Amino acid sequence: MIYKAFGDLQLSALGMGAMRLPTIGGEDGMIDEAQTGQMVDFAMGQGVNYYDTAWGYHGGQSEIALGRALQKYPRECFYLADKFPGYDLANMGRVEEIFERQLEKCGVEYFDFYLFHNVCEMNIDAYLDRQYGIYDYLMAQKRAGRIRHLGFSAHGSCAVMRRFLEACGEGMEFCQLQLNYLDWTFQDAKGKVALLAEYQIPVWVMEPLRGGRLAALPEESAARLRALRPDEGVPAWAFRFLQTLPEVVVTLSGMSSPAQLEENIRTFSQERPLDEGEMKALLEVADSLLERKVLPCTACRYCTSHCPQGLDIPSLLSLYNEHSFSEGGFLAPMALSALPAERQPGACIGCRSCEAVCPQQIKISEAMADFAAKVRA
Repeated sequence: MIYKAFGDLQLSALGMGAMRLPTIGGEDGMIDEAQTGQMVDFAMGQGVNYYDTAWGYHGGQSEIALGRALQKYPRECFYLADKFPGYDLANMGRVEEIFERQLEKCGVEYFDFYLFHNVCEMNIDAYLDRQYGIYDYLMAQKRAGRIRHLGFSAHGSCAVMRRFLEACGEGMEFCQLQLNYLDWTFQDAKGKVALLAEYQIPVWVMEPLRGGRLAALPEESAARLRALRPDEGVPAWAFRFLQTLPEVVVTLSGMSSPAQLEENIRTFSQERPLDEGEMKALLEVADSLLERKVLPCTACRYCTSHCPQGLDIPSLLSLYNEHSFSEGGFLAPMALSALPAERQPGACIGCRSCEAVCPQQIKISEAMADFAAKVRA
């Protein structure tokens, strides 16, 4: 197992995420605790020492199942991460209640790592609202030793992340990002990593395989990668990409079977970063995946000056592309929920004034109508 330094700690470069644990009968809230325990035992035996859970994973059962699986091990043998569930605005006034319950569910007296969960457009105002006292409470728990290291996860834009860092950056020690070779440009993960570097904040990775989408590629793309590294499987390329980024400390993988766990541990038994040619080829593979499903908006913004509704068309098209590529998901609806109705895609009146000046000849009005229908559905 590769280890990465974080202060005076040595963290396994591969962390076990508990969002996709094995289940019984495909029921998300019915975790197969026997198999989960076996996977944790194997991971511990192979040197994995970082485990990540959250309040909402598996319908609230993840913390309990992971806590039980780790109970047989001395507390100093593993690092446990949990998160305050600010993705649900109803939780904002419940920070103390939820934190105490999380410790109880996990069966521990402290968390090694604790995060503001999912800082984004939808919740940034509430996270920074002093009436809830979330930051103050969590910092107090850190001073009391019940949180050893405080950080945040983010699905929001660079602008949202910067706003959070300007307010709370002094207390943040790490950031968990959706980071993979597809999102390097698609979700501007490159810009987010650079922003964190300004604050000297190391990166934890979530969704390294983009929910499994990068575990299998079209044959043409897979063949191109095999030609460069015949001994490397397709999923391993996503991890080798992350090994190339010096800012990355821990890569979390939500493994739902022993086979996935074993394969990932083999990958993380050695560090094999990409060279310049391999990196170029992999990013071209990412471009080819996106070309199949996304509109070619370059954010030139010619369209915005011609929109009588004052819509931020490039931003909406970016969210539309995310929603289309992911075939749904929560990112686009989450970002849209922070916008007033008059700034959402449904406000488009279909006048096509924007299309008359679009260099890419995108049928913007059709995209806005389709986006509005998809979100309503």
